[in-house]
Amino acid sequence: MKRTALFIGLLSGLLFGIGTPFSKLLLNEVNSFKLAGLLYLGAAIIFIPYVLKNYKEEFHYIMKSKTAKSIIGIIIFGGLLGPVFLLFGLKLANSSSVSVWLNLELVATAILGVLFFKDHLDKPALIGVLFSIAAGIMISFQEGTGALYSGILIALACICWGIDNHLTALVDGTSPQTITFLKGIFAGSTNLIIGMIIGGAYIAPDIVFFSLIVGIVSYGLSIVLYVTSAQHLGATRSQILFSTGPFWGIMAAFVLLSEPINIYVTISMAFLAIGIVMTNILTHEHTHKHLKTSHIHLHSHEDEHHNHTHEIEFIKTKLHIHIHEHDEIHHKHKHFPDLHHRHKHEK
Repeated sequence: MKRTALFIGLLSGLLFGIGTPFSKLLLNEVNSFKLAGLLYLGAAIIFIPYVLKNYKEEFHYIMKSKTAKSIIGIIIFGGLLGPVFLLFGLKLANSSSVSVWLNLELVATAILGVLFFKDHLDKPALIGVLFSIAAGIMISFQEGTGALYSGILIALACICWGIDNHLTALVDGTSPQTITFLKGIFAGSTNLIIGMIIGGAYIAPDIVFFSLIVGIVSYGLSIVLYVTSAQHLGATRSQILFSTGPFWGIMAAFVLLSEPINIYVTISMAFLAIGIVMTNILTHEHTHKHLKTSHIHLHSHEDEHHNHTHEIEFIKTKLHIHIHEHDEIHHKHKHFPDLHHRHKHEK
C-alpha cells in the first residue's frame, strides 16, 4: 500500500501541476473568484455519482463523529481562502515561478505538522524541507518587484493549504471522494457568487466548459489522489510528492505559454528532486499503541493493521474502501505519520 500511496501522490502532483498554466490562460477571461468557483465546482461534479450511491452510509457516519468540524475547516482553508490567494498571486507573476513557489505549501505543512498535528519529521525529512525552501528562494531571483506581492499571496495560500492538508490527513470518517465533493460544492458556489457580484454574472460558455474540465482533472481527481496518499503517508510526506507539481507545471508552461526554462528554474528543480528523495527515506521506528477505532479509507490486508473479515473470500492484496474497525494493538515497525500513526512522541 505504501508503494501505491507513493505513486498516487506523484500522480496528484502531476494533475495539479498541469493545471497552473491552464488557469493562467483562463484568468485572461474571468476574475479570480469566478475561476476558483468553476474549478471547484468541476471538482465536485465528477464525484456526484459516487456521492449519490454512498451518501446514506457516509453522511450518517459524518454526523455521529467529529469529522464534520474537520470538513468545515477543509472547506474554509482549502476550498475558499487558498485558491483565491493563489489566483490573485498568479496575476502578478508568470506561471513557472508560481508553480515553484507553491512548494512553500510543503514548508507550511511541515511547520504546522510539527507544531500542531503530531506529524513527526526525522532528519532526512527536515533536510528535504530545507532543499524545498532553497528551491523557492532560487526561483524568486528571476522575477522583478511584482514577485514580492505575488510571493506574499502565494505564501498565504500555502499556509491555508497547509492547514487543509493536515485536517484532510486526519479525516477518517468519510471517503476522499466525499471530502472532495463537499469542498468543491461549497467552496465553488461561494467563490462563484462572489465573482459574479464583483464582475457580473455573465461567463462565456466556452470559458465555463474549459474551467470545469480543468477543475475535474487538476482539482477533483488530484485532490482525491492527494487525500488517499496523505492518509497513508502523512500530510507532510504526501505533500512532498504533491510538490512534483511544479515540474509538470513548468513543462506545461513551456509548451503552452512559451515561458523559458532558465538556469534558476533548472537549479530549483534539482533542489526539489533532492528534497523529494530525502523526505521519502523511512527511518522512524519505535513501539507504539493503536486504540480501537472505526473509520474509512483505501486499504488492503497486507499489513498488521487490517485483519478484519469480509463476508466473501477476499484477496489480501486487493485495494478496497469501506468503513471498518481496528482492534487495540501494540507493536513496533517503521512507519510514516499516516492515518494510523498520529501518536505522541517523547521530547
